[in-house]
Formats: sequence, structure tokens, C-alpha cells
Amino acid sequence: MASPLLEFIPNFSEGRNAAVVDAIVAAMAAVPFAKVLGREMDQSHNRCVITLAGPQEAMAEAAFRGCREAIARVDLRTHKGEHKRMGAMDVCPFVPLAGASMADAIATAKAVGARIGKELSLPVFLYAEACTREDRRVLGNVRNKEFEGLMALVGSDPTYAPDFGPARMHASAGGLSVGARNFLIAYNVNLKTRDVQIAKDIAKAVREKDGGLKRVQAMGFFLDDKQCAQVSMNLLDFHVTSLRTVFDAVAARARDAGVEVLESELVGLAPAAAIDQGLARHIRLPNFDRAQQVVEEKLKG
Repeated sequence: MASPLLEFIPNFSEGRNAAVVDAIVAAMAAVPFAKVLGREMDQSHNRCVITLAGPQEAMAEAAFRGCREAIARVDLRTHKGEHKRMGAMDVCPFVPLAGASMADAIATAKAVGARIGKELSLPVFLYAEACTREDRRVLGNVRNKEFEGLMALVGSDPTYAPDFGPARMHASAGGLSVGARNFLIAYNVNLKTRDVQIAKDIAKAVREKDGGLKRVQAMGFFLDDKQCAQVSMNLLDFHVTSLRTVFDAVAARARDAGVEVLESELVGLAPAAAIDQGLARHIRLPNFDRAQQVVEEKLKG
């Protein structure tokens, strides 16, 4: 019986030093049957997102090796960026693909979390479908305190007791969140303005927690490299709120503020059902490449 296929999308707190990212990717790619589908580096966020897919066992081993390499190369004490972060390997989600169930993804997340906690001495927090506490289902409930805040909280506040590993943050690599979830689309809309407050106001208007669109998370940032404001979003279920819906909502609110949309960005991959060439044009996604940005096409390749 073939092993279930999982997608694995680790986020690392390094988006400026290509040599560091190369080393982390190489460590994961060296695992037999682990296929690297994509890598995105963001200088403003100082963060990278790597997308891999393969059999369950390969993804578990790739996660461990990627985390070990990140501990050796990323130091949160000197890390600065726009994006919230808690660890060198910051987030470690597993997503079921062909032949896999959510139960497979959850089992993998828990096994990986236990191994990282034990062998690499990092505090591990389970989130999303793998969570053991409902107050940790949402990633931000822990990570919003960031590396600096968690240094004081882990080990002193029972609210921040890890699921695995020591009850203390690693001095330079922090801790990490490991989870299982459905396909998440990381999607940004860049605005023709340097006024970051406009992006923050739009983000608040469209995100679910403030009464906006269902299954949408959003924050506003200023991008130093592009000198523009950005609405950065996660679509937790594109069947509930689509890329078209969220783009139209952001664009309408931008117009109300007297601002135009500059372009969109797809961070990592999207499933085939979520996007096509026509939609890419509508949401101002430049140079959309189905072979490189759609997960099923990348797997075929």
C-alpha cells in the first residue's frame, strides 16, 4: 500500500540571506522522495516559505532536517522583519494530498513535534487540526507574543506550556508551531501608496476576526523594498472565500481610500481549483505560471 502523500510548507525566519535558505532547502531536499515544489523569500518580512510534497515518512524526515539546519543558521536575537515570528523554523504545517486523510497529517504533525522537542530541545506548540488545546487552534494565539515575548512566558506562564520539548525557549532558535491543516493560500495585495495605515485599515475590514470575510486572516505592512503598503492575507478555505472575492473586497476599500491596487502576490502555491489564467489577470497577478504556481502541475513535473 502506497504511503499517503502530504504537502509540507515550512516557514523559516530568513528572507535575506540566500545562502542560508539554500542550505536549509538542501537539507530537506536530500531526503529520498521529498520533492521541493517552490521557495519564496521576502526581504521585508525577512522570511521564507518552502513548499515540499511527498510520502508521509519523507515529509516527516524533511521537517526534522530542515528544523535542525535552521537552528544552526538562524539567530532570532539579531533577526528583524515585518512578519511576526517565534522561531528559526517558525511554522511547520502538514496538508493531506492524494491518498491522505487529515488524520494522516495530524499523526505526522504530532510525531514530528515530539521528535523535534526531544532531539532538538525546542518547545513545540501544536496548532490547527493537530491542536490539543482549543485556544491554540489559531496560530497567532501563541505566535503573536513573538520570540521576545515568549522568552519570558514559556516556563513561567502555564498558558504557554509547550506540547513537546522543554518548557523554555531556545536561546537563539526560539520555538515553533507544528500543525495539520487544509490547503491555505498565502496571498498579498500591494497598494499604490506608502501609507501603511490604509493597508492596516483594509486588513481589519476584510479579516474574519473583525467581522470581515469568512476564513480570511489579514494584516497590513509597509514593504521597504517596494516602498508601498501591503495587505497580507491567508485564505484558510478558498471554497468559502475565493481569491476573486478577497481581491475585489481589498480593491473596493482601496478605491474608497483614494488608492489603486499595484499588483497581487501569490506566496507559494495554490491548488488548481483556486486559480486560472483569467482570474490571475483579474487580480493583477503578474507573470502567473500555472506550471510553477499550481501544486498539481508541480507534482506532475
